[in-house]
Amino acid sequence: MDLFKGRVVTIATKHKKERVIGPLLNRYLKTEYVVPHNFDTDIFGTFSGKVERQHSSLDTARNKCLEAIRFTGCEIAIASEGSFGIHSSLPFVTSNEELVMFMDIKNGLEVYESEISTSTNHAFSVIRNISNLEEFAKRVMFPSHGVIIKAGQEIIKGINDWTKLKSTFQRLNSEYEIVEVSTDMRANYNPSRMEVIGKAADKLMLRLTNLCPECRSPGFGIIGIEKGLPCLQCNMPTTGIKTQIYGCVNCDYKHEKVDERYKYEDPQYCSYCNP
Repeated sequence: MDLFKGRVVTIATKHKKERVIGPLLNRYLKTEYVVPHNFDTDIFGTFSGKVERQHSSLDTARNKCLEAIRFTGCEIAIASEGSFGIHSSLPFVTSNEELVMFMDIKNGLEVYESEISTSTNHAFSVIRNISNLEEFAKRVMFPSHGVIIKAGQEIIKGINDWTKLKSTFQRLNSEYEIVEVSTDMRANYNPSRMEVIGKAADKLMLRLTNLCPECRSPGFGIIGIEKGLPCLQCNMPTTGIKTQIYGCVNCDYKHEKVDERYKYEDPQYCSYCNP
């Protein structure tokens, strides 16, 4: 895209997210990219709990972009922010949502996309002995996925080999009554999360190449949804998506689109047929 071709994008990360974002920038937008040295994204919040996140995922990604632009002097920045919790429509299922934002201050452009996945190992447990430790570690795909050990005021991050895991646990277990082991959700220690970031970034790149039919600004895409897809069995409205609303990030143009592939919702998701 000519608007971005040859320009430099700063990727606001200290956890190697350029591995999945960088190639996409070059492929879709024909830009170069830099990763700012000593740029500390931990000030916006950490998964270990040492620094609490103060804002929403959207505002945090925006703040990362603004700080990276200030830090580097680049006109364009891209940043991501992840969150973990129970899936909004699948009770008892943990999900990972990744939001990726692209900001171009020269053109007053701010575009973001997100991806939700249930393919996450996000977990924590109080561990009492080596047997419990090994069981937990295998369950969370260790050592390909790193873990964090916490006890008292000590937080040891980035553990990704068995020798260090066991020796660290044994030391802390001898000094503290409670030792907690959790997954290290930083992208460079969690391939599952890195993959979701890549998918969100890919969606963002596709959106940036989609121009508004009215003003030709990049970033035209879904800005909202209308629920109420009728149930196949009783025809009552459900929480299924009935209409997608597409809009421009630059002007007021928008239109609604109905996915003709999905005219009815499965009765298992109907609050009338399956209360």
